[in-house]
This record gives sequence, structure tokens and C-alpha cells, in this order.
Amino acid sequence: MPGTVQSIERAAAILRVVARARDPLGVTDIAQAVGLAKTTTHGLLRTLLQVGFVQQDRATGRYTVGTGLLRLGDPLDLNEVRARSSNWADALAARSGHTVRLATLAGADEVVVVHHVFRPDDSAQVLEVGTALPARTTGLGKVLLAHAPEARRPTGSWATELAEVRARGWGVDRGEHEPERGCIAAPVRGPGGPVVAALGINGPVTVLFDGRGAPRPVLLGMVTDAAAAVSRELGHGGG
Repeated sequence: MPGTVQSIERAAAILRVVARARDPLGVTDIAQAVGLAKTTTHGLLRTLLQVGFVQQDRATGRYTVGTGLLRLGDPLDLNEVRARSSNWADALAARSGHTVRLATLAGADEVVVVHHVFRPDDSAQVLEVGTALPARTTGLGKVLLAHAPEARRPTGSWATELAEVRARGWGVDRGEHEPERGCIAAPVRGPGGPVVAALGINGPVTVLFDGRGAPRPVLLGMVTDAAAAVSRELGHGGG
């Protein structure tokens, strides 16, 4: 059998490191993580940058996941999804008082934040665009896994939970990813009905959920209404 292509293996290793990082990474960080020389890593990053699989912050020189990688397999251009969700995401943050994230599925175990709106207060906040989050412990991830092709969904006990998410039209996490913080999320659909993203709010568990762990109806309605509005913007007639 023919051997593997070393440059592709190395590029894949770089993409995994960049996708899993919570913050943008510099060339030195990436080179150390994948065990390559800095010059080799820089050359591979330049190629990945040209094809859109990574993107570079001009001010810091650091790298995050690029829109070209996130668009693979998507029926819609990611820039269009972001643009059409922007006004609704802004309004959701203003109405709910919470952080808003729009995310897409990246592989079987992670989601990537592709749009982020700060909560409307004066506290210090960090932009999360490009941040990779675990799919199984976030509300956004559960929504995306629930609507992923069957071959990409987790099996076993997860299948039951994901079936419930599909049936009710929303997903949550109650401190599973971040202690004492939670998420309420709903699917965003493109033309014909496929789920192309998940939209959700993030905030304190005690604020998002009641004493029984149920999403507070007003907040849940805000999230599902906003996701349905974005879906209509994208051409999904079912809302």
C-alpha cells in the first residue's frame, strides 16, 4: 500500500491544534505543539492561510480557524450565515442581557464559534470567534450533534438525549462545560431544512434555568424565536 503524505499529515496536525485552542496561537506555540521546526510550521500555515483553512490576526500575527475550513460540507457560505444572523444576534443579546454565540460543527467532538455578541454590560469580555468548544457538554454542541448526519452522531446513551433535543427543538447545558454557567440554544436552518448552525445564549445557570433545571420560558422563547428568524433570513420557509 502507498505511504501517507507527510505534508498533509503535518497540516492536519496543525489544524487540530488551532481548532482546539481556546485562544489564537502564534507560530512558536503551534510549532511546539506539533513538534515541527518553526520554519516548517510557518510554511504550512502560509499554505493553510491561502486556502482559507486558517486566518491570521494582522495585529498579533496569531492564528485561528479559517472560514474555508468551517464551510466544508456546508450548503451555505459561512459569511452569509454570519451576516444574516448579525442583527438577530445583536437583538437577542440586548433583549436577554446575555452573551450570544453562533456556532457550527467541526468534526465529531467540537463546535466552533463563528459569531459572538457581548452581553450588554460594562464588564470585561473576550471575543470568542474561532474558539473551539466541546460538542457533548455545550448546548450549542448538543443541538448540532442532534441534527448532524446519523453517521456523525454519538451512540449509546447519547442517542436518547440527542433524540429529545431534535424533538423539542432546543438544547441546553447546565454547568456541564463551565461551572455555574449554562446555555440555551436552538438550531438555525438553511434552505430545505438542514441545520447549518446553532444560536444560543450563555449566562449563569441560576438565571437561565428555574429550580427544577427547566429553561426560563421567556429566555427560551427569545432564543427559539431568534433562531427561527435567522432561518427565515437564510431561506428556510418552515421557520
